[in-house]
Amino acid sequence: MAEEKQENLEKDKKQDVSKKEENKSTENQKEEIKHKDMVPKQDYDELDDRYKRILAEFENFKKRSGKEREGLYNSILSDVIEVILPVVDNLENAVKVETKDENYKKGIELVLKQFQDVLASKGVQEIKAVGETFDPSLHEAVSSIQDENLGEKEIAQEYRKGYKIGNRVIRHSMVVVAN
Repeated sequence: MAEEKQENLEKDKKQDVSKKEENKSTENQKEEIKHKDMVPKQDYDELDDRYKRILAEFENFKKRSGKEREGLYNSILSDVIEVILPVVDNLENAVKVETKDENYKKGIELVLKQFQDVLASKGVQEIKAVGETFDPSLHEAVSSIQDENLGEKEIAQEYRKGYKIGNRVIRHSMVVVAN
């Protein structure tokens, strides 16, 4: 038993010594951290400036990538709609044709209306033509006529409807221009 007590006392002494060494090590680390935290003002200003510049660059990147993403979406949407427009043209022509079967005509009108609603939901607008002044960014002139009743460069007739999304023209209107 005396030997056990002696061994326990030695263990306790070793633990006390190791705890004191740990405390010294921890205190030394705290001192080092304090010295590291004391950055000269010039270094702090440089780091602050770099941080602000990087933050500004990141904000610009977010804005630029958002615009690119929106432009890509509109480009893809325009391409898809451009392929659908001949179908809409054909449905409009089918509605104009006289038929004896009124139910058939109503069915064509409903399908046309559905297409027009889908186009409108995606922000597609028809380009106004007849009675408007010719605008080469919106209209494509296929011929011209002389008509005293119409003003100069006034659109007299529309062969094919034009469409746009916002300011982007998907398809120009094919028109006949007067005078």
